[in-house]
Amino acid sequence: MAANNTKYAKRKKRHASIRQKVKGTSERPRLNVFRSSKHIYAQLIDDTKGETIVSASTVEKDVDVSHGGNQEAATKVGELVAKRASEKGYESVVFDRGGFVYHGRVKALADAARENGLKF
Repeated sequence: MAANNTKYAKRKKRHASIRQKVKGTSERPRLNVFRSSKHIYAQLIDDTKGETIVSASTVEKDVDVSHGGNQEAATKVGELVAKRASEKGYESVVFDRGGFVYHGRVKALADAARENGLKF
């Protein structure tokens, strides 16, 4: 593991702080976002059972993008995760930005999820 002052360690610390406040339930699961330099991932998690309900990412073949590390790709992942959540009967979620700044790709994913029926 890296030193405590690296970008990675600082993000992990922010995420841990957020996770103390944000909990996903069966009625209102947690929409978790993770972004790497090449891809973006989103999943709905029920923290009471400790299981993932639905997920979507730019790694999947369903998301047809040339590069997974841009806002266009994040928008498509947001649409897909919202569609899959509504198919399973979920419309209200708690947003977990994963320690990332709510800006750029994270914001694009959240906005696309909202426009496609998720409430948070």
